Amino acid sequence: MNWICPVCNGLSTFLLKCPHCGHQMESIGRMQDFFGEYSPYLSMEITDRMDDVPSTQCLHLFFCEFCHYDKRAAIHKVRI
Repeated sequence: MNWICPVCNGLSTFLLKCPHCGHQMESIGRMQDFFGEYSPYLSMEITDRMDDVPSTQCLHLFFCEFCHYDKRAAIHKVRI
């Protein structure tokens, strides 16, 4: 069985309120996709080792459009 991120694969949403202004934050993608210009094109097996979270989690970057605050959140992967 494989582990997949439910947010990356559109199976669920993760709602996070901005701790600064209280507005809804938006997931702008996996943290690994922001490591470099080619990181979104690398295999997930490679980039999952770069974020220091367990292999059963996916680190996402959330952004508030109102106050421009960003936050990282670990999403638990599910087995398929």
